[in-house]
Amino acid sequence: MTIEQAKELDMVDYLTKIGFQPKTINEPHYWYISPLRPEEKTPSFKINRKMNKWKDWGSGDSGNLIDFGIQFHKCSVKDFLQKLDVNTPMFRPSAQQDSSSRADGEISISRVKPITSIPLIQYVRQRGIPLDTAERYLKEVHYNLKGKNYYALGFKNDAGGYELRNKYIKASSSPKTSTFIDNKSRELAVFEGFFNFLSHQAIKRNKQQPASNFLVLNSLSFFDNNISRMTAHDRVKLYLDNDKSGDKFTKQALAINCHKFSDERKLYAPSKDLNEWMLNNRPQQQHQHQQQQRRSP
Repeated sequence: MTIEQAKELDMVDYLTKIGFQPKTINEPHYWYISPLRPEEKTPSFKINRKMNKWKDWGSGDSGNLIDFGIQFHKCSVKDFLQKLDVNTPMFRPSAQQDSSSRADGEISISRVKPITSIPLIQYVRQRGIPLDTAERYLKEVHYNLKGKNYYALGFKNDAGGYELRNKYIKASSSPKTSTFIDNKSRELAVFEGFFNFLSHQAIKRNKQQPASNFLVLNSLSFFDNNISRMTAHDRVKLYLDNDKSGDKFTKQALAINCHKFSDERKLYAPSKDLNEWMLNNRPQQQHQHQQQQRRSP
C-alpha cells in the first residue's frame, strides 16, 4: 500500500477496527477518549470524517491516518503501511468532499445573550460554578449546525469565537484560539479550559486575593503560541491537568524559567483538574461558605 492509498482509508472505520468507539457524534465530527492519551476522562480527540483528518485537542497533535498510526503503534511509516496491507479489505475509502460540503459541518452563531435557559443554569450548577460567576464570563450562545438549531454556554476567545459546552456537547466555533483576561497585573494564572478557570474564580470568590491576569488556553495546542505572553509576566502559575499532556507542557515551561513558572497542580492532586477537585470537595466548600455567611453581619 502506498502513502496516498493509506490516506484515503476512513479513519472512523480504522479506529473501530482497533477497538475505539466515538463517545459523541455531531456530524461530521466524531469525538473519542484519545487513543493517544487513554488516561483522559473527557473526549478531546476529534475526527472530521468529511476531511478524514484528526486532532487531539488535549495535546495539540493532528494529521491524517498515517500521522495517527505511527504515533499510536510507535512505529515507522513503512511498518504502519505493512500493518494496513494486512487489513485493507476491512477498511473502506473515505468519501471525497468538496469545500461546499465541508461548510455544512461548520457552526454558525445566530444569537448571543445572557444565560436564561434552565438546562444551562442547571449545568452550571452541576459543574459547581456559582451562577453569578458564570454570568460574568459566559453567555448563552445559540448556533446552527447542519440546518439545526442548538444552544450552549459560550466562553468567548480573543478572536471572537466561542468555546461551547452543555450537558451533551463539547464544541467550538471558528475562529478558535485562547482567551486572555487583562487585569493589569504582573502575575498570570494559566488554565487549559474555561471550567477550570471558573472553578478557580469560585474557590477564590470570598477571599481577598491580589489582582492577577488570566490566560485560558482553550486547547494545549495554543500553549507554544502564548509563551511570549507568559514570559512577559513576573510570575506565571500553571493550573494544567494532572495527565501526560499537562506534565509535558509544565516541564517545558519550567525548563524555560523555573523561577518564573510554578506548577500549581499539587493543590488539586490527585484529581485530574481543578474542576474535578472542586466537585469532589464541594460539601467542604459549601460548609465553609455557610460559616462565612453566619459570621457576616
